[in-house]
Amino acid sequence: MSIRERYTPEVFLSETGAFTETLRSSASPAEARERLYLHVSKLQFESVQTDGADEDFRLSVVRDSARALRSLLAERSEQRTGFALLEALWELGHGRPRPDLGPGFLAELVHLARGLEGRLPPRPLEVDDPCPPLEGREAALRRSDELDALWARVEAAIAAVPDGLAPAALERRAARRAHVCRALGATPAEFDDWRWQVTHLACDGAGLARLCRLAPGERAAVDAAVAAGLPFGVTPYYASLFDDDLEAGRDRALRAQVLPPQSYVEPMRERRADRACAFDFMLERDTSPAPLVTRRYPAIAIFKPFQTCPQICVYCQRNWEIDQAMAPGALAAPAVIDEALAYLAAHPAICEVLVTGGDPLGLADEELLPILSRVAAIPHVEVIRIGTRTPVTLPMRVTPALAEALGRLREPGRREVVLVTHVEHPYELTPALVTAVDRLRRQGISVFNQLVFTFHVSRRFEAARLRRLLRLCGVDPYYTFIPKGKEETQAYRVPLARLLQEQKEEARLLPGSRRTDEAVYNVPGLGKNYLRAFQQRDLIGVLPDGSRVYDYHSWESGIAPRPHYVGQDVPILEYLERLEAQGVDPDAYASIWHYY
Repeated sequence: MSIRERYTPEVFLSETGAFTETLRSSASPAEARERLYLHVSKLQFESVQTDGADEDFRLSVVRDSARALRSLLAERSEQRTGFALLEALWELGHGRPRPDLGPGFLAELVHLARGLEGRLPPRPLEVDDPCPPLEGREAALRRSDELDALWARVEAAIAAVPDGLAPAALERRAARRAHVCRALGATPAEFDDWRWQVTHLACDGAGLARLCRLAPGERAAVDAAVAAGLPFGVTPYYASLFDDDLEAGRDRALRAQVLPPQSYVEPMRERRADRACAFDFMLERDTSPAPLVTRRYPAIAIFKPFQTCPQICVYCQRNWEIDQAMAPGALAAPAVIDEALAYLAAHPAICEVLVTGGDPLGLADEELLPILSRVAAIPHVEVIRIGTRTPVTLPMRVTPALAEALGRLREPGRREVVLVTHVEHPYELTPALVTAVDRLRRQGISVFNQLVFTFHVSRRFEAARLRRLLRLCGVDPYYTFIPKGKEETQAYRVPLARLLQEQKEEARLLPGSRRTDEAVYNVPGLGKNYLRAFQQRDLIGVLPDGSRVYDYHSWESGIAPRPHYVGQDVPILEYLERLEAQGVDPDAYASIWHYY
Protein backbone atom coordinates (compact mmCIF):
# COMPACT_ATOMS: atom_id res chain seq x y z
CA MET A 1 0.00 0.00 0.00
CA SER A 2 1.38 3.40 -0.97
CA ILE A 3 1.53 6.11 1.63
CA ARG A 4 -1.32 8.01 -0.08
CA GLU A 5 -3.61 4.98 0.15
CA ARG A 6 -3.26 4.93 3.93
CA TYR A 7 -5.44 8.01 4.36
CA THR A 8 -9.13 7.76 3.48
CA PRO A 9 -12.30 9.13 5.12
CA GLU A 10 -12.83 5.70 6.64
CA VAL A 11 -9.35 5.71 8.15
CA PHE A 12 -9.98 9.21 9.47
CA LEU A 13 -13.16 8.08 11.26
CA SER A 14 -11.54 4.98 12.73
CA GLU A 15 -8.30 6.70 13.79
CA THR A 16 -9.62 9.85 15.39
CA GLY A 17 -11.75 8.24 18.15
CA ALA A 18 -13.02 10.73 20.73
CA PHE A 19 -12.13 13.57 18.39
CA THR A 20 -14.65 12.29 15.85
CA GLU A 21 -17.22 11.55 18.53
CA THR A 22 -17.06 15.19 19.60
CA LEU A 23 -17.78 16.22 16.01
CA ARG A 24 -20.68 13.75 15.70
CA SER A 25 -22.32 14.88 18.92
CA SER A 26 -22.11 18.58 18.04
CA ALA A 27 -25.16 20.18 16.47
CA SER A 28 -23.15 22.70 14.46
CA PRO A 29 -19.56 23.62 13.51
CA ALA A 30 -19.72 26.45 16.07
CA GLU A 31 -20.58 24.03 18.85
CA ALA A 32 -17.91 21.60 17.63
CA ARG A 33 -15.31 24.36 17.80
CA GLU A 34 -15.97 25.05 21.48
CA ARG A 35 -16.24 21.39 22.48
CA LEU A 36 -13.10 20.39 20.58
CA TYR A 37 -11.17 23.16 22.30
CA LEU A 38 -12.25 21.79 25.68
CA HIS A 39 -11.47 18.24 24.53
CA VAL A 40 -7.94 19.23 23.55
CA SER A 41 -7.35 20.93 26.89
CA LYS A 42 -8.67 17.90 28.77
CA LEU A 43 -6.33 15.54 26.92
CA GLN A 44 -3.35 17.76 27.59
CA PHE A 45 -4.27 18.02 31.29
CA GLU A 46 -4.60 14.25 31.61
CA SER A 47 -1.27 13.70 29.89
CA VAL A 48 0.67 15.48 32.64
CA GLN A 49 -0.84 13.38 35.43
CA THR A 50 1.23 10.28 34.64
CA ASP A 51 4.90 9.47 34.88
CA GLY A 52 7.18 6.96 33.18
CA ALA A 53 10.42 6.40 31.31
CA ASP A 54 9.04 7.67 28.02
CA GLU A 55 6.91 10.50 29.37
CA ASP A 56 9.12 13.42 28.30
CA PHE A 57 8.84 12.47 24.64
CA ARG A 58 5.14 11.65 24.85
CA LEU A 59 4.34 14.86 26.70
CA SER A 60 6.15 16.97 24.11
CA VAL A 61 4.14 15.35 21.31
CA VAL A 62 0.86 15.91 23.18
CA ARG A 63 1.84 19.50 24.06
CA ASP A 64 2.80 20.44 20.51
CA SER A 65 -0.25 18.73 18.98
CA ALA A 66 -2.54 20.52 21.45
CA ARG A 67 -0.96 23.88 20.73
CA ALA A 68 -1.29 23.32 16.97
CA LEU A 69 -4.92 22.24 17.13
CA ARG A 70 -5.95 25.12 19.41
CA SER A 71 -4.51 27.51 16.85
CA LEU A 72 -6.34 25.73 14.02
CA LEU A 73 -9.64 25.93 15.91
CA ALA A 74 -9.52 29.72 16.25
CA GLU A 75 -12.00 31.65 14.10
CA ARG A 76 -9.26 34.18 13.44
CA SER A 77 -7.21 31.42 11.82
CA GLU A 78 -10.04 30.53 9.46
CA GLN A 79 -10.42 34.17 8.51
CA ARG A 80 -6.73 34.51 7.70
CA THR A 81 -6.55 31.29 5.68
CA GLY A 82 -9.88 31.67 3.91
CA PHE A 83 -10.83 28.06 4.66
CA ALA A 84 -13.60 26.95 7.04
CA LEU A 85 -11.73 24.11 8.73
CA LEU A 86 -14.37 23.39 11.38
CA GLU A 87 -17.13 23.09 8.81
CA ALA A 88 -15.04 20.58 6.86
CA LEU A 89 -14.26 18.55 10.01
CA TRP A 90 -17.87 18.65 11.15
CA GLU A 91 -19.07 17.25 7.84
CA LEU A 92 -16.40 14.54 7.98
CA GLY A 93 -17.48 13.59 11.48
CA HIS A 94 -21.07 13.26 10.30
CA GLY A 95 -20.09 10.87 7.53
CA ARG A 96 -20.29 13.44 4.74
CA PRO A 97 -16.76 13.52 3.25
CA ARG A 98 -16.24 16.34 0.80
CA PRO A 99 -14.49 15.65 -2.53
CA ASP A 100 -12.16 18.61 -2.04
CA LEU A 101 -10.61 17.10 1.10
CA GLY A 102 -7.66 15.08 -0.16
CA PRO A 103 -5.51 12.42 1.51
CA GLY A 104 -3.02 15.10 2.58
CA PHE A 105 -5.71 16.84 4.64
CA LEU A 106 -6.89 13.58 6.19
CA ALA A 107 -3.32 12.61 7.02
CA GLU A 108 -2.73 15.85 8.90
CA LEU A 109 -5.83 15.38 11.05
CA VAL A 110 -5.14 11.71 11.70
CA HIS A 111 -1.66 12.51 12.98
CA LEU A 112 -2.93 15.44 15.04
CA ALA A 113 -5.39 13.09 16.75
CA ARG A 114 -2.67 10.51 17.33
CA GLY A 115 -0.42 13.17 18.80
CA LEU A 116 -3.13 14.41 21.17
CA GLU A 117 -3.63 10.90 22.47
CA GLY A 118 0.10 10.33 22.91
CA ARG A 119 0.37 7.63 20.28
CA LEU A 120 4.07 7.94 19.59
CA PRO A 121 5.71 7.73 16.18
CA PRO A 122 8.67 5.36 15.89
CA ARG A 123 12.13 6.75 16.55
CA PRO A 124 14.54 5.41 13.94
CA LEU A 125 17.67 5.62 16.10
CA GLU A 126 16.11 4.50 19.37
CA VAL A 127 18.38 2.36 21.56
CA ASP A 128 16.99 -1.16 21.79
CA ASP A 129 17.83 -1.72 25.46
CA PRO A 130 17.47 1.53 27.42
CA CYS A 131 19.60 2.05 30.49
CA PRO A 132 18.11 0.69 33.75
CA PRO A 133 18.23 2.88 36.89
CA LEU A 134 21.90 2.67 37.86
CA GLU A 135 24.23 5.04 39.69
CA GLY A 136 27.87 6.12 39.65
CA ARG A 137 30.50 4.53 37.40
CA GLU A 138 28.23 1.59 36.59
CA ALA A 139 25.59 3.97 35.20
CA ALA A 140 28.24 5.94 33.31
CA LEU A 141 29.67 2.82 31.67
CA ARG A 142 26.24 1.61 30.64
CA ARG A 143 25.42 5.04 29.24
CA SER A 144 28.73 5.04 27.38
CA ASP A 145 27.81 1.75 25.73
CA GLU A 146 24.45 3.21 24.70
CA LEU A 147 26.14 6.24 23.16
CA ASP A 148 28.56 4.04 21.22
CA ALA A 149 25.63 2.01 19.88
CA LEU A 150 23.74 5.17 18.94
CA TRP A 151 26.73 6.68 17.16
CA ALA A 152 27.30 3.45 15.22
CA ARG A 153 23.82 3.89 13.75
CA VAL A 154 24.50 7.55 13.01
CA GLU A 155 27.78 6.68 11.29
CA ALA A 156 26.03 4.09 9.14
CA ALA A 157 23.38 6.60 8.09
CA ILE A 158 25.92 9.35 7.38
CA ALA A 159 28.23 7.01 5.47
CA ALA A 160 25.40 6.20 3.05
CA VAL A 161 25.50 9.81 1.76
CA PRO A 162 28.04 10.21 -1.07
CA ASP A 163 30.69 12.91 -0.80
CA GLY A 164 33.14 14.39 -3.26
CA LEU A 165 36.22 13.85 -1.11
CA ALA A 166 35.98 10.05 -1.06
CA PRO A 167 38.74 8.20 -2.99
CA ALA A 168 36.25 6.66 -5.42
CA ALA A 169 34.77 10.08 -6.20
CA LEU A 170 38.22 11.57 -6.79
CA GLU A 171 39.01 8.78 -9.25
CA ARG A 172 35.75 9.24 -11.15
CA ARG A 173 36.27 12.97 -11.35
CA ALA A 174 39.81 12.73 -12.60
CA ALA A 175 38.41 10.82 -15.57
CA ARG A 176 35.56 13.30 -15.97
CA ARG A 177 37.95 16.26 -15.90
CA ALA A 178 40.04 14.64 -18.63
CA HIS A 179 36.89 14.19 -20.71
CA VAL A 180 35.91 17.86 -20.31
CA CYS A 181 39.40 18.97 -21.29
CA ARG A 182 39.28 16.79 -24.43
CA ALA A 183 35.82 18.05 -25.35
CA LEU A 184 36.93 21.68 -25.10
CA GLY A 185 40.50 21.23 -26.32
CA ALA A 186 41.88 22.50 -23.03
CA THR A 187 45.14 21.87 -21.25
CA PRO A 188 45.13 21.15 -17.49
CA ALA A 189 46.60 24.61 -16.94
CA GLU A 190 43.77 26.23 -18.89
CA PHE A 191 41.17 24.20 -16.95
CA ASP A 192 42.65 25.57 -13.71
CA ASP A 193 42.43 29.18 -14.92
CA TRP A 194 39.18 30.82 -13.83
CA ARG A 195 39.23 33.19 -16.80
CA TRP A 196 39.31 30.24 -19.18
CA GLN A 197 36.43 28.68 -17.26
CA VAL A 198 34.13 31.70 -17.59
CA THR A 199 34.84 32.00 -21.32
CA HIS A 200 33.88 28.35 -21.88
CA LEU A 201 30.59 28.11 -19.99
CA ALA A 202 27.99 25.62 -21.18
CA CYS A 203 25.12 27.97 -21.94
CA ASP A 204 22.75 25.60 -23.73
CA GLY A 205 21.83 21.94 -23.94
CA ALA A 206 24.23 21.16 -26.75
CA GLY A 207 27.14 22.78 -24.95
CA LEU A 208 26.46 20.91 -21.72
CA ALA A 209 25.92 17.61 -23.54
CA ARG A 210 29.47 17.87 -24.88
CA LEU A 211 30.76 17.90 -21.30
CA CYS A 212 28.55 15.34 -19.55
CA ARG A 213 25.89 12.74 -20.07
CA LEU A 214 22.34 14.11 -19.92
CA ALA A 215 19.09 12.23 -19.59
CA PRO A 216 16.62 13.04 -22.43
CA GLY A 217 14.35 14.95 -20.05
CA GLU A 218 17.26 17.01 -18.75
CA ARG A 219 18.36 18.02 -22.23
CA ALA A 220 14.79 18.93 -23.21
CA ALA A 221 14.31 21.12 -20.12
CA VAL A 222 17.58 22.97 -20.72
CA ASP A 223 16.69 23.55 -24.37
CA ALA A 224 13.25 24.83 -23.36
CA ALA A 225 14.77 27.21 -20.80
CA VAL A 226 17.26 28.61 -23.27
CA ALA A 227 14.59 28.95 -25.96
CA ALA A 228 12.49 30.94 -23.48
CA GLY A 229 15.39 33.32 -22.82
CA LEU A 230 15.89 32.14 -19.23
CA PRO A 231 19.33 32.38 -17.62
CA PHE A 232 21.35 29.18 -17.85
CA GLY A 233 25.03 28.44 -17.45
CA VAL A 234 27.32 25.73 -16.06
CA THR A 235 31.08 26.02 -15.61
CA PRO A 236 33.26 23.28 -17.12
CA TYR A 237 34.57 22.62 -13.62
CA TYR A 238 31.08 21.98 -12.22
CA ALA A 239 30.17 19.82 -15.22
CA SER A 240 33.20 17.67 -14.41
CA LEU A 241 31.58 16.85 -11.05
CA PHE A 242 28.66 15.08 -12.77
CA ASP A 243 28.78 11.30 -13.01
CA ASP A 244 28.58 9.25 -16.17
CA ASP A 245 26.37 6.61 -14.55
CA LEU A 246 23.14 8.53 -14.12
CA GLU A 247 21.40 5.56 -12.57
CA ALA A 248 23.60 5.64 -9.46
CA GLY A 249 22.07 8.99 -8.47
CA ARG A 250 25.08 10.25 -6.55
CA ASP A 251 25.03 13.58 -8.37
CA ARG A 252 21.26 14.15 -8.34
CA ALA A 253 21.59 17.19 -6.05
CA LEU A 254 24.25 18.74 -8.30
CA ARG A 255 22.14 18.30 -11.41
CA ALA A 256 19.12 19.74 -9.64
CA GLN A 257 21.17 22.87 -8.89
CA VAL A 258 21.55 23.81 -12.54
CA LEU A 259 19.18 21.74 -14.70
CA PRO A 260 15.75 23.41 -14.62
CA PRO A 261 12.65 21.20 -14.43
CA GLN A 262 9.72 21.92 -16.72
CA SER A 263 7.78 23.16 -13.68
CA TYR A 264 10.33 25.99 -13.48
CA VAL A 265 10.53 26.74 -17.20
CA GLU A 266 6.81 27.13 -17.83
CA PRO A 267 5.95 29.87 -15.30
CA MET A 268 9.21 31.69 -15.99
CA ARG A 269 8.46 31.70 -19.70
CA GLU A 270 4.86 32.81 -19.21
CA ARG A 271 5.89 35.73 -16.99
CA ARG A 272 9.05 36.66 -18.87
CA ALA A 273 7.82 40.17 -19.65
CA ASP A 274 7.01 41.08 -16.05
CA ARG A 275 9.21 38.72 -14.08
CA ALA A 276 10.69 41.62 -12.07
CA CYS A 277 7.29 41.89 -10.40
CA ALA A 278 6.19 38.27 -10.66
CA PHE A 279 9.24 36.64 -9.10
CA ASP A 280 10.58 39.25 -6.70
CA PHE A 281 9.47 37.10 -3.78
CA MET A 282 11.43 39.07 -1.17
CA LEU A 283 9.95 42.39 -2.37
CA GLU A 284 13.33 43.94 -2.96
CA ARG A 285 11.57 46.59 -5.01
CA ASP A 286 9.97 47.79 -1.77
CA THR A 287 13.13 47.57 0.36
CA SER A 288 15.61 49.27 -1.95
CA PRO A 289 16.25 52.82 -0.71
CA ALA A 290 18.95 53.38 -3.35
CA PRO A 291 20.04 51.69 -6.58
CA LEU A 292 21.82 48.35 -5.94
CA VAL A 293 20.95 48.51 -2.22
CA THR A 294 18.49 46.38 -0.22
CA ARG A 295 17.87 47.13 3.45
CA ARG A 296 15.58 45.15 5.77
CA TYR A 297 17.44 45.52 9.07
CA PRO A 298 18.89 48.59 10.83
CA ALA A 299 22.57 47.56 10.91
CA ILE A 300 23.12 45.67 7.66
CA ALA A 301 22.52 46.42 4.00
CA ILE A 302 22.88 44.41 0.79
CA PHE A 303 24.97 45.91 -2.01
CA LYS A 304 24.64 44.35 -5.50
CA PRO A 305 27.13 45.87 -7.95
CA PHE A 306 27.31 42.86 -10.32
CA GLN A 307 24.09 41.27 -11.56
CA THR A 308 25.27 37.97 -12.98
CA CYS A 309 27.12 34.78 -12.00
CA PRO A 310 29.53 32.30 -13.56
CA GLN A 311 26.85 29.66 -12.98
CA ILE A 312 23.09 29.93 -12.52
CA CYS A 313 21.27 28.17 -9.68
CA VAL A 314 17.76 27.23 -10.76
CA TYR A 315 16.10 28.41 -7.55
CA CYS A 316 18.12 31.64 -7.31
CA GLN A 317 16.44 34.26 -5.12
CA ARG A 318 17.17 36.87 -7.79
CA ASN A 319 16.38 34.88 -10.93
CA TRP A 320 14.27 37.85 -12.02
CA GLU A 321 17.34 40.14 -12.13
CA ILE A 322 19.81 37.92 -14.00
CA ASP A 323 19.67 37.75 -17.79
CA GLN A 324 22.47 35.27 -18.52
CA ALA A 325 25.56 33.71 -16.99
CA MET A 326 28.41 36.25 -17.14
CA ALA A 327 26.20 38.58 -19.14
CA PRO A 328 28.02 41.55 -20.70
CA GLY A 329 27.19 44.81 -18.99
CA ALA A 330 26.24 43.15 -15.69
CA LEU A 331 28.57 45.44 -13.74
CA ALA A 332 26.63 48.54 -12.73
CA ALA A 333 27.64 51.85 -14.24
CA PRO A 334 30.13 53.92 -12.20
CA ALA A 335 27.56 56.61 -11.47
CA VAL A 336 25.11 54.02 -10.11
CA ILE A 337 27.79 52.45 -7.91
CA ASP A 338 28.66 55.94 -6.67
CA GLU A 339 25.03 56.54 -5.68
CA ALA A 340 24.82 53.21 -3.81
CA LEU A 341 28.06 53.86 -1.93
CA ALA A 342 26.91 57.36 -1.08
CA TYR A 343 23.77 55.93 0.51
CA LEU A 344 25.80 53.46 2.58
CA ALA A 345 28.16 56.23 3.70
CA ALA A 346 25.26 58.49 4.67
CA HIS A 347 23.74 55.98 7.09
CA PRO A 348 25.99 55.34 10.12
CA ALA A 349 23.57 52.69 11.43
CA ILE A 350 24.82 50.36 8.71
CA CYS A 351 27.84 48.65 10.22
CA GLU A 352 27.83 45.57 7.98
CA VAL A 353 27.57 45.40 4.20
CA LEU A 354 26.79 42.20 2.31
CA VAL A 355 28.33 42.49 -1.15
CA THR A 356 26.46 40.06 -3.36
CA GLY A 357 24.54 40.11 -6.60
CA GLY A 358 24.84 38.11 -8.76
CA ASP A 359 28.20 36.84 -7.67
CA PRO A 360 30.77 39.59 -7.07
CA LEU A 361 33.69 37.15 -7.47
CA GLY A 362 32.68 36.85 -11.11
CA LEU A 363 34.44 40.21 -11.45
CA ALA A 364 38.14 40.40 -12.23
CA ASP A 365 40.38 41.66 -9.41
CA GLU A 366 40.86 45.02 -11.06
CA GLU A 367 37.07 45.57 -11.07
CA LEU A 368 36.23 43.95 -7.73
CA LEU A 369 38.92 45.26 -5.41
CA PRO A 370 38.35 49.00 -6.01
CA ILE A 371 34.67 48.51 -5.12
CA LEU A 372 35.47 46.59 -1.95
CA SER A 373 38.10 49.16 -0.99
CA ARG A 374 35.51 51.92 -1.24
CA VAL A 375 33.18 49.96 1.03
CA ALA A 376 36.06 49.45 3.49
CA ALA A 377 36.75 53.21 3.44
CA ILE A 378 33.31 53.96 4.93
CA PRO A 379 34.15 54.70 8.59
CA HIS A 380 31.17 52.96 10.19
CA VAL A 381 31.45 49.69 8.20
CA GLU A 382 32.80 47.07 10.60
CA VAL A 383 32.17 43.92 8.53
CA ILE A 384 32.30 43.33 4.80
CA ARG A 385 30.50 40.11 3.98
CA ILE A 386 31.03 38.69 0.48
CA GLY A 387 28.31 36.39 -0.84
CA THR A 388 29.68 34.02 -3.48
CA ARG A 389 29.23 30.51 -4.78
CA THR A 390 32.55 30.46 -6.62
CA PRO A 391 34.27 28.16 -4.09
CA VAL A 392 31.73 25.56 -5.24
CA THR A 393 31.29 26.37 -8.93
CA LEU A 394 34.65 27.99 -9.75
CA PRO A 395 37.11 27.40 -6.88
CA MET A 396 40.12 28.41 -8.97
CA ARG A 397 38.74 31.96 -8.81
CA VAL A 398 40.10 32.21 -5.25
CA THR A 399 43.69 32.79 -6.35
CA PRO A 400 46.50 33.49 -3.88
CA ALA A 401 46.51 37.09 -5.13
CA LEU A 402 42.78 37.54 -4.49
CA ALA A 403 42.96 35.95 -1.03
CA GLU A 404 45.86 38.22 -0.07
CA ALA A 405 44.06 41.31 -1.38
CA LEU A 406 40.93 40.47 0.60
CA GLY A 407 43.09 39.87 3.66
CA ARG A 408 44.56 43.37 3.33
CA LEU A 409 41.07 44.83 3.71
CA ARG A 410 40.94 43.45 7.24
CA GLU A 411 41.93 45.61 10.15
CA PRO A 412 41.72 43.42 13.29
CA GLY A 413 39.73 45.14 15.99
CA ARG A 414 38.36 47.60 13.47
CA ARG A 415 37.10 45.80 10.33
CA GLU A 416 36.54 42.18 9.37
CA VAL A 417 36.07 40.53 5.98
CA VAL A 418 34.09 37.31 5.83
CA LEU A 419 32.96 35.15 2.95
CA VAL A 420 29.61 33.34 2.81
CA THR A 421 29.28 30.57 0.27
CA HIS A 422 26.59 28.07 -0.66
CA VAL A 423 27.48 24.37 -0.60
CA GLU A 424 24.33 22.34 -1.11
CA HIS A 425 25.48 18.73 -0.85
CA PRO A 426 28.53 16.74 0.29
CA TYR A 427 29.05 15.62 -3.31
CA GLU A 428 29.97 19.22 -4.20
CA LEU A 429 33.00 19.15 -1.89
CA THR A 430 36.31 18.74 -3.70
CA PRO A 431 40.02 19.23 -3.01
CA ALA A 432 39.83 22.41 -5.13
CA LEU A 433 37.19 23.84 -2.79
CA VAL A 434 39.32 22.90 0.23
CA THR A 435 42.28 24.74 -1.30
CA ALA A 436 40.19 27.85 -1.99
CA VAL A 437 38.86 27.94 1.57
CA ASP A 438 42.31 27.37 3.04
CA ARG A 439 43.72 30.32 1.10
CA LEU A 440 41.06 32.57 2.58
CA ARG A 441 41.42 31.31 6.12
CA ARG A 442 45.18 31.79 6.05
CA GLN A 443 44.41 35.48 5.46
CA GLY A 444 42.18 35.58 8.54
CA ILE A 445 38.97 35.46 6.50
CA SER A 446 36.21 33.35 8.01
CA VAL A 447 34.16 31.24 5.60
CA PHE A 448 30.52 30.42 6.32
CA ASN A 449 27.96 28.29 4.53
CA GLN A 450 24.32 28.91 3.71
CA LEU A 451 22.43 25.72 2.90
CA VAL A 452 19.13 25.90 1.06
CA PHE A 453 17.23 22.87 2.32
CA THR A 454 15.64 21.82 -0.98
CA PHE A 455 13.93 18.53 -1.73
CA HIS A 456 17.11 17.30 -3.39
CA VAL A 457 19.22 17.59 -0.23
CA SER A 458 16.58 16.74 2.35
CA ARG A 459 16.95 13.01 2.85
CA ARG A 460 17.87 11.69 6.26
CA PHE A 461 21.40 12.72 7.30
CA GLU A 462 22.33 14.47 4.03
CA ALA A 463 22.56 17.85 5.75
CA ALA A 464 24.28 16.31 8.79
CA ARG A 465 26.89 14.75 6.53
CA LEU A 466 27.43 18.12 4.87
CA ARG A 467 27.87 20.00 8.15
CA ARG A 468 30.34 17.44 9.41
CA LEU A 469 32.50 17.67 6.29
CA LEU A 470 32.23 21.45 6.00
CA ARG A 471 34.03 21.89 9.30
CA LEU A 472 36.83 19.62 8.09
CA CYS A 473 37.10 21.88 5.04
CA GLY A 474 37.32 25.02 7.19
CA VAL A 475 33.75 26.20 6.58
CA ASP A 476 31.35 27.06 9.41
CA PRO A 477 27.65 26.16 9.01
CA TYR A 478 25.77 29.47 9.18
CA TYR A 479 22.18 29.36 7.91
CA THR A 480 19.87 26.60 6.71
CA PHE A 481 17.07 28.15 4.66
CA ILE A 482 13.70 26.56 4.06
CA PRO A 483 13.05 27.29 0.35
CA LYS A 484 10.95 30.34 -0.40
CA GLY A 485 7.35 29.93 -1.46
CA LYS A 486 8.08 30.83 -5.08
CA GLU A 487 5.71 29.47 -7.70
CA GLU A 488 8.41 28.61 -10.20
CA THR A 489 10.53 26.62 -7.72
CA GLN A 490 7.75 24.44 -6.32
CA ALA A 491 9.75 21.28 -7.18
CA TYR A 492 12.48 22.38 -4.76
CA ARG A 493 10.29 23.15 -1.77
CA VAL A 494 10.24 21.09 1.42
CA PRO A 495 7.72 21.21 4.28
CA LEU A 496 8.85 23.32 7.18
CA ALA A 497 8.27 20.26 9.36
CA ARG A 498 11.03 18.35 7.59
CA LEU A 499 13.63 21.00 8.42
CA LEU A 500 12.47 21.11 12.03
CA GLN A 501 12.72 17.33 12.15
CA GLU A 502 16.22 17.44 10.68
CA GLN A 503 17.37 20.08 13.14
CA LYS A 504 15.98 18.29 16.20
CA GLU A 505 16.75 14.69 15.29
CA GLU A 506 19.76 14.59 12.94
CA ALA A 507 21.70 17.82 13.45
CA ARG A 508 21.29 17.47 17.22
CA LEU A 509 23.44 14.33 17.15
CA LEU A 510 26.47 16.28 15.91
CA PRO A 511 28.95 18.15 18.12
CA GLY A 512 28.07 21.82 18.55
CA SER A 513 30.79 23.08 16.21
CA ARG A 514 29.23 21.05 13.39
CA ARG A 515 25.64 22.27 13.90
CA THR A 516 25.98 25.95 14.60
CA ASP A 517 23.72 27.04 11.74
CA GLU A 518 20.37 28.72 12.25
CA ALA A 519 17.20 27.47 10.55
CA VAL A 520 15.29 30.32 8.90
CA TYR A 521 12.53 31.20 6.47
CA ASN A 522 12.80 34.43 4.51
CA VAL A 523 9.63 36.48 4.83
CA PRO A 524 8.86 38.81 1.88
CA GLY A 525 9.84 42.38 2.63
CA LEU A 526 10.65 41.64 6.27
CA GLY A 527 13.61 39.26 6.38
CA LYS A 528 14.50 36.13 8.30
CA ASN A 529 12.06 34.28 10.52
CA TYR A 530 13.88 32.04 12.98
CA LEU A 531 12.30 28.62 12.84
CA ARG A 532 13.72 27.12 16.03
CA ALA A 533 11.52 29.44 18.09
CA PHE A 534 7.82 28.56 17.87
CA GLN A 535 7.04 32.08 19.12
CA GLN A 536 8.03 33.33 15.66
CA ARG A 537 5.10 31.69 13.88
CA ASP A 538 1.67 30.14 14.34
CA LEU A 539 0.13 27.23 12.48
CA ILE A 540 -3.25 28.68 11.50
CA GLY A 541 -4.63 26.31 8.90
CA VAL A 542 -4.62 23.04 7.01
CA LEU A 543 -6.00 23.38 3.49
CA PRO A 544 -7.93 20.65 1.63
CA ASP A 545 -4.79 19.44 -0.15
CA GLY A 546 -2.94 19.07 3.17
CA SER A 547 -0.94 22.28 2.93
CA ARG A 548 -0.25 23.82 6.31
CA VAL A 549 -0.67 27.57 6.52
CA TYR A 550 1.62 29.54 8.82
CA ASP A 551 1.39 33.04 10.18
CA TYR A 552 5.01 34.24 10.28
CA HIS A 553 5.76 37.08 12.67
CA SER A 554 8.11 39.89 11.77
CA TRP A 555 11.48 39.99 13.54
CA GLU A 556 10.33 43.42 14.73
CA SER A 557 7.13 42.17 16.37
CA GLY A 558 8.54 42.70 19.87
CA ILE A 559 9.88 46.13 18.96
CA ALA A 560 7.35 47.84 16.72
CA PRO A 561 4.00 46.97 15.06
CA ARG A 562 4.56 45.24 11.73
CA PRO A 563 2.31 43.18 9.46
CA HIS A 564 2.58 39.41 9.64
CA TYR A 565 3.04 37.19 6.60
CA VAL A 566 0.69 34.29 5.87
CA GLY A 567 2.43 31.57 3.86
CA GLN A 568 1.25 28.25 2.47
CA ASP A 569 3.57 25.28 3.01
CA VAL A 570 4.18 22.12 0.97
CA PRO A 571 1.84 19.24 1.94
CA ILE A 572 3.77 16.71 4.04
CA LEU A 573 2.06 13.80 2.32
CA GLU A 574 3.13 15.14 -1.09
CA TYR A 575 6.73 15.36 0.14
CA LEU A 576 6.67 11.81 1.48
CA GLU A 577 5.17 10.57 -1.79
CA ARG A 578 8.05 12.10 -3.72
CA LEU A 579 10.53 10.34 -1.45
CA GLU A 580 8.63 7.08 -1.87
CA ALA A 581 8.75 7.46 -5.68
CA GLN A 582 12.55 7.62 -5.42
CA GLY A 583 12.73 4.39 -3.44
CA VAL A 584 13.00 5.99 0.01
CA ASP A 585 11.01 4.46 2.87
CA PRO A 586 8.58 7.18 4.04
CA ASP A 587 8.20 5.45 7.40
CA ALA A 588 11.75 6.56 8.23
CA TYR A 589 10.27 10.07 8.41
CA ALA A 590 7.20 9.15 10.49
CA SER A 591 7.80 11.75 13.21
CA ILE A 592 7.60 14.58 10.66
CA TRP A 593 3.88 15.01 11.32
CA HIS A 594 4.52 16.16 14.90
CA TYR A 595 6.77 19.11 14.06
CA TYR A 596 4.76 22.29 13.73
